[in-house]
Amino acid sequence: MTTPLDTIFAALADATRRDILMMLLEDDMAVTDVAAGFETSLASVSKHLGVLTSAGLISQEKRGRVKWCKLEPDAMRDASVWMQAFGQMGPLDLDAFEAFLSKQGL
Repeated sequence: MTTPLDTIFAALADATRRDILMMLLEDDMAVTDVAAGFETSLASVSKHLGVLTSAGLISQEKRGRVKWCKLEPDAMRDASVWMQAFGQMGPLDLDAFEAFLSKQGL
């Protein structure tokens, strides 16, 4: 049986999905705008968005004919709490998280 924490870490394990989360740090985006940032098909990006949505890391909402994606930063709370148990990180700071990922080239 897969736990929500397993689902979150599985979603974060993929570089494309982490890149999508970085894009959504700025603002909500239409699915087509998210896809435009990658050299892959819209269908492939949609699958990644589905994984992120299933993990609760983003939400998707249809506005008219356009499907929008929104970051759900509170969804990482369980992962943050789990990592804090090991004393490896303090409270989740998305700016610091973004800076860390940038330094890693992600």
